[in-house]
Amino acid sequence: MKFENEDVIDTIQLNMVLEKVKKYIDILDGREKEVIVGRFGLDLKKEKTQREIAKELGISRSYVSRIEKRALMKMFHEFYRAEKEKLKKTKRK
Repeated sequence: MKFENEDVIDTIQLNMVLEKVKKYIDILDGREKEVIVGRFGLDLKKEKTQREIAKELGISRSYVSRIEKRALMKMFHEFYRAEKEKLKKTKRK
């Protein structure tokens, strides 16, 4: 049984994660953002399938898959670069 304060904590944690993710979503182009936000429900709506997104955007499911993969790689590389930079700064101190 979940209590109301647990829901509040869950919401706060979700918002903290979303803020971090949004930083990396900002490096994506418009279509990449649409695909990633839709696929992972980052707009706080339900997660969509590649097929649903393809239909909305008027493109093939396989093209959605390629966009998704490219976008996730961009986000990963930016995350890796940022973490590497943080590590350099902590070593300098």
